[in-house]
Amino acid sequence: MPKSIRFKLFLTLLLTTLLVVAGMYAFMRWSLDRGFAEFVEKRQQEHLTTLLENLGDYYATDPDWKQLTGNKHKWLELLAQSHERRHRLSLKWLKQTLNDPPDVWPPDLPSPRAERRFRPLELSLMLLRSDKTIIFGRREGMAQLTLHPIRHRQQVVGYLGVLPGKPPNQPIELQFIERQTQSFVWIALLMVFLSAVLALILAYVLGRPLKRIAGAVKTLAVGRYDMRLPIESTDELGQLARDFNEMAAALDQAEQARRRWIADISHELRTPIAVLRGELEALQDGIRPLTRAAVDSLYADLMRLNRLTDDLYQLSLSDQGALSYRKAAVDPLTILQADRDALSPEFAAKHMTVKLTCQRESPLTLHADPDRLSQLFRNLLTNSMKYTDAGGRLDITVSRQEGNLVIEFADSAPGVPESALPHLFDRFYRVESSRSRHHGGAGLGLAICSNIVKAHRGSIRASASPLGGLLVRIELPVKG
Repeated sequence: MPKSIRFKLFLTLLLTTLLVVAGMYAFMRWSLDRGFAEFVEKRQQEHLTTLLENLGDYYATDPDWKQLTGNKHKWLELLAQSHERRHRLSLKWLKQTLNDPPDVWPPDLPSPRAERRFRPLELSLMLLRSDKTIIFGRREGMAQLTLHPIRHRQQVVGYLGVLPGKPPNQPIELQFIERQTQSFVWIALLMVFLSAVLALILAYVLGRPLKRIAGAVKTLAVGRYDMRLPIESTDELGQLARDFNEMAAALDQAEQARRRWIADISHELRTPIAVLRGELEALQDGIRPLTRAAVDSLYADLMRLNRLTDDLYQLSLSDQGALSYRKAAVDPLTILQADRDALSPEFAAKHMTVKLTCQRESPLTLHADPDRLSQLFRNLLTNSMKYTDAGGRLDITVSRQEGNLVIEFADSAPGVPESALPHLFDRFYRVESSRSRHHGGAGLGLAICSNIVKAHRGSIRASASPLGGLLVRIELPVKG
């Protein structure tokens, strides 16, 4: 079963917190142990210093340790006087030391397991004369001793030996360490609990917009492009919601365009088919005689339908990037002149004047497909010829500006409304004005021109012509 994003966020935040809390606990425990060990070691050194001073003062009253030798009660009294808390040895140790020989100390050497329990400093001490003979001690421990000289009047009068081992801890100190350890454990558990609650809240807060976006994506996948997300923040999630809304709007526009495209195609195909059907039915019913004129009319309708389907095919190939382009170094002016000459009879039949002006100082070369350029020029020439009034004028200007070849087609009246200019290159768009005048055409010619220009990395736009009609400006990059 797939886990939700909220569960993954919760688990990630909780595990991260557990690692942080565990690391903090380990560091704090290490720091406490280290600091406490340094404190105990420093206090032991102070205890040893006090004990050495007291033994030096005692030596002034007992030269050569004569009275102290064998007097274990006096030795215990000196040890107790040097301790700041004046603690007493346990009854077990006291009983043991009184049963031992007079010069044996400490009463019982602790085993390795016993070293982990409380053991006062006094049970790690031995007292030696200046010649290092034992006053109180054990011979088997002599090799392990660390000797501290006892001085009286700047002379060494004896040695206080310390057996190796960890610094001794007092019961109150052990209780302090235990309490601190328990406090750390409870604090760590409390932090884990609070972190779990916080992780749950964060997982819900962060997971809610993600879950909403996932639901919106599913809605978008079934074709409901009107879906929009509320923008509740300015962070990455808010930006994601804005991007989703923009994508949904773009898909909605694309869907509307697709529907209009299908409706326009159906309309454009229905009209010539309806005309053909009507004329054929008239011929079948004998309403219209089968004459050459009737056949020519049917053929004209068929050619209009053929041109429409051909334009649709060319436009679909261009949209898919499948329209073939065989580019080579060509002179666009030569192609333009040939296309103008080919259409000269039709312009002459409409009594239109076509003027071609070349303002370039030297020959220009384009990396282009000559057939597609010819298709571009013929579409523009035919468009002007169809929509310009009889006896009108078409001026074509060729120039070079900032590394681009600029070709302008400017014709005479009628003109195009300002609001219609941005839509002239949209497929199936036709101006509802005097320029249409039922001249036919499906509104695909300029859309095909736009795709051809874009395929040559150029630009095309329309504006009002100084002659009162339409001006189409093409810019194509020049080779070299």
